[in-house]
Amino acid sequence: MRRPAPPRPAPGRTVPLLSVLAATALLLTACGTEHGGAGGTGAGAAGAAARTQIDDPGKDGVRVTSLTLPSPSPSPTRSYSVSADSLPGDSGIVAAYEVTNKGSETLTYTIVITFTSADGGAMGNQTVTVRAVGPGRTVRGTVRAGVLPPGTPRVTGAKVLEVTKVPSGEAPAAPGTCPASGIRVSADRGDAAMGLRVVGLHLDNCGTRDYSVDGYPVLELLDDDLQHVDGIKILDGGGGITFGDADDEPAGPVTLKPGESALATLTWRNTTDFGTAVNVPHVRVRAKAGAPPVIVTPNLDLGTTGKLGVTAWRPAKD
Repeated sequence: MRRPAPPRPAPGRTVPLLSVLAATALLLTACGTEHGGAGGTGAGAAGAAARTQIDDPGKDGVRVTSLTLPSPSPSPTRSYSVSADSLPGDSGIVAAYEVTNKGSETLTYTIVITFTSADGGAMGNQTVTVRAVGPGRTVRGTVRAGVLPPGTPRVTGAKVLEVTKVPSGEAPAAPGTCPASGIRVSADRGDAAMGLRVVGLHLDNCGTRDYSVDGYPVLELLDDDLQHVDGIKILDGGGGITFGDADDEPAGPVTLKPGESALATLTWRNTTDFGTAVNVPHVRVRAKAGAPPVIVTPNLDLGTTGKLGVTAWRPAKD
C-alpha cells in the first residue's frame, strides 16, 4: 500500500525558517554528532597536534608544563607529520616550560630540556636561555625538539635536565648584541681527551674603539651558589697541566680594533687520587683588572688536582 506523499507547499508560498531548522536538528539527532578530541585538538584528524600536560618536578624553579605532539604517520619509520609552521625536517614536537625566580635578584637562566621516549630514554636535548627574570616573576616559553633522525622512537615526554642561573648583570651577552663596555666575553664548549680538558675564553671587541689587554684574564672560581671556591691554584700558562709549553705564548700587550678578537685557554685535568674531588661550575672572568665581570659556566671537573692553567690573551686566528 503506497503512502500518500506529503503535501507540497502551494506555488508562491515559502516554508517557514523555524520548520527547516527543526527538521535539520531532528536529522542530526538521528544520525549522531561527532566531537573532536580533548582540548579541541581533533586527535582523529590527519596531522592534528595533541597537547599533553607534563608532571615534571623540575629543577631550580624551572619545569616543563606540557608537550605538543603531532600525530604519528602510519609508516614503519615512526616519523611525524609536521605542521605548516615547522621548519623543514622539524619533528613538530614542542615543549612548554615555565621559569620562576624564587631569589632576590634578577637572573638569567640557561636551561637544557630533554625529550624522552616511553621507556625514559633521551631522544634529544635542546638548550634555551631565558634572560632577566626578576625576583618573584614567572616567565613562560616553548622550545622545539627540532630534527629527529629517522627511526627515532616516538617522543612521549620532556623534562628539565639541567639549569644554570647567573645574575643578569654578569651574564654573557646575547648573540648579536654588544654590552655597553664594547667588549664581549664568552666561553666555548671546550674539548676533552684522555682526562685533559680545554676550554677557550673569547674576547670580542664589538664596540667602536680600540681595546687593549696585557697579560692574563682575571679569574674567580665560583660554586653552584656563586660563592668563591678556595684551594685551587691558578697557573699562568698551561705548561704545568699539559706537560709542555706549546700553548704558552709570552704574555704581552694585545690591542683589538673594532671587530677583532682575542683568545685565552683554560686547561685542567680531572684526575682523582686521594682527597675530595672539586667541581667548579662557574668562573667569573674579567678581561683585565677593573673590567666588567662576566660569569661563564665551563663546569670545571678538577678532580683532586687542585690546579687550573690559563694562558695569556693572544690575537684570535681566523
